[in-house]
Amino acid sequence: MATDIEQLTLAADLICRASYLTALTGAGMSTASGIPDFRHPESGLWEQADTMQVASMAAFRQNPAPFFEWVRPLLAKIVAARPNPAHRALVSLSERGPLCAIITQNVDNLHGVAGSDPVYELHGHLRTATCTHCFKKYDANGIVKDFLATGEIPRCDCPDRSVIKPDVILFGEQLPVNAVYNARRAIMNADVLLIAGSSLQVAPANHLPRLAYEYGTRIIIVNQEPTPADRLADVILRGDVTEILPGLIECVDSQL
Repeated sequence: MATDIEQLTLAADLICRASYLTALTGAGMSTASGIPDFRHPESGLWEQADTMQVASMAAFRQNPAPFFEWVRPLLAKIVAARPNPAHRALVSLSERGPLCAIITQNVDNLHGVAGSDPVYELHGHLRTATCTHCFKKYDANGIVKDFLATGEIPRCDCPDRSVIKPDVILFGEQLPVNAVYNARRAIMNADVLLIAGSSLQVAPANHLPRLAYEYGTRIIIVNQEPTPADRLADVILRGDVTEILPGLIECVDSQL
């Protein structure tokens, strides 16, 4: 079995030879920035709440209060978060040439704040919010700030004073069509796929490694725990993305 150094070297070699590198990222990218993941057995957000009651579109339509109560402390952490070394490492890969697109399951915009572009956000984002009745779009910055300060559910200025929902995707809600289309295109264009910080438990992100594999794409996985896609991977680097990705950049630089 290859050692960690050998695996790192193999990953760097694949990246150096890539003409189109796509990255797929999950919650593990942002835990070091203070944003908890959803599925960790001890600290995961789904361990602390009934998913269908606080984060499904059906429940939100019936009564949005449990969602806003649940999401308020998470929003505070997201607002305070800053990009960490893993986010900056992906920016470095873009600057070096091969990284052409990032697909993310995260809604925290830390890839964008770090300077990555394009980023395809499969689960939406917190930059905008939408009235659930008249569909008026709002810049979410002021809405989030007011909500964190007062705890009052944000409402539209339309006659019905309907609830304003952040443009994050809840269970049972359609995914953003453009993001899904662009993500699939980035997978099909890639000759190397770098998966970082994702448990690959949620569709459609967990389908993308299989699509890449069917197109003959080489796959690198960086994650703390095993994933369902490990058997498809050419290289597996087990550990913290904030340590492994910067180390991978150093290894790439040594081969350039």
